[in-house]
Amino acid sequence: MLDWFQAGMPLVAAGLIFQMVWWMRRHGAGLKRELESGLKTAASQAHWLGMATLAAVAVGREGAESVVFMYGIATGERTSSLLIGSALGLVLAFVCYGLLVRGSKWISWRLFFRVTEILLLLLGGALLVDGLDKLVGLEALPALGDPLWDAGAILDDGSRGGGLIAAFTGWRARPIGVSYLALAAWWLMSWRFVLSVKPRIAARPA
Repeated sequence: MLDWFQAGMPLVAAGLIFQMVWWMRRHGAGLKRELESGLKTAASQAHWLGMATLAAVAVGREGAESVVFMYGIATGERTSSLLIGSALGLVLAFVCYGLLVRGSKWISWRLFFRVTEILLLLLGGALLVDGLDKLVGLEALPALGDPLWDAGAILDDGSRGGGLIAAFTGWRARPIGVSYLALAAWWLMSWRFVLSVKPRIAARPA
């Protein structure tokens, strides 16, 4: 049962990542304005319980997604540097935020969100490959070629550098067919429904 759970969690995390990036691409541009408008309305009508519920749901949703993401990553084969990577990610997040609040002289919000979209989609694809590899190992899915090729002499995903790239991109030196077919479908869907879609900008309230 634990093996099935560990195979399913990366797939759930990949689905949540895709849904989050897809939703933010369509609603992120006007999200701040919509939240401020809704909070002003709730405050003017003294709906303090509603405001507290909104804040709790928002924090709980993001916290739950973070837990699923981290667990999905932790079920991978290379987890010894998870805590160090998380700490470095937190530091980099503060650095990026500091650059962003200083204005577009250093980095623009548009560029920041575009880069984070791509990074999240890369991570989602890696989690998808990891989950499908586990399902093939459990004989729940056919391999459809095992391996498709052997690129270990070029970049072995068992090495330190190759393992880092594999963790963020889904690279396998000896990939199986079903995982890479799914990865190709992942990027086709990402281009069709996320990367090629212009963000929707909500109309300003009257």
